[in-house]
Amino acid sequence: MPTPSMEDYIEQIYLLIESKGYARVSDIAENLSVHPSSVTKMVQKLDRDEYLTYEKYRGLMLTSKGKKIGKRLVFRHELLETFLEIIGVEQGNIYEEVEGIEHHLSWDSIDRIGDLVQYFEEDPSRRETLLQVHKRSEEDA
Repeated sequence: MPTPSMEDYIEQIYLLIESKGYARVSDIAENLSVHPSSVTKMVQKLDRDEYLTYEKYRGLMLTSKGKKIGKRLVFRHELLETFLEIIGVEQGNIYEEVEGIEHHLSWDSIDRIGDLVQYFEEDPSRRETLLQVHKRSEEDA
């Protein structure tokens, strides 16, 4: 199982490949706000652990194992963003909040959050009711 740091790289590589068709060390470094040398070291580790294949000066490709994990990590991130939005977290804080919690939740917890998100998405009036309750509690505070 990848470490939280490895997950961040796999997720970012997956997103870059999905959007651009490729992932370069410089793009990964920019998106994760790290030095290219740090990316190169991590990419070499991910290659050794068979999450991707890396050829120096040629680029990298996710293996089927890396793609599967990347897709699941992106799903987790998007699910947590939706969950925080549903419960009324201020939009400007959601990305940072997700970054802070995504590695600390078990996949069982993620599945339960998924069930809750599905419950609210099945009937939009449930979401409105929740937001009204939230507004009333803020007014009472």
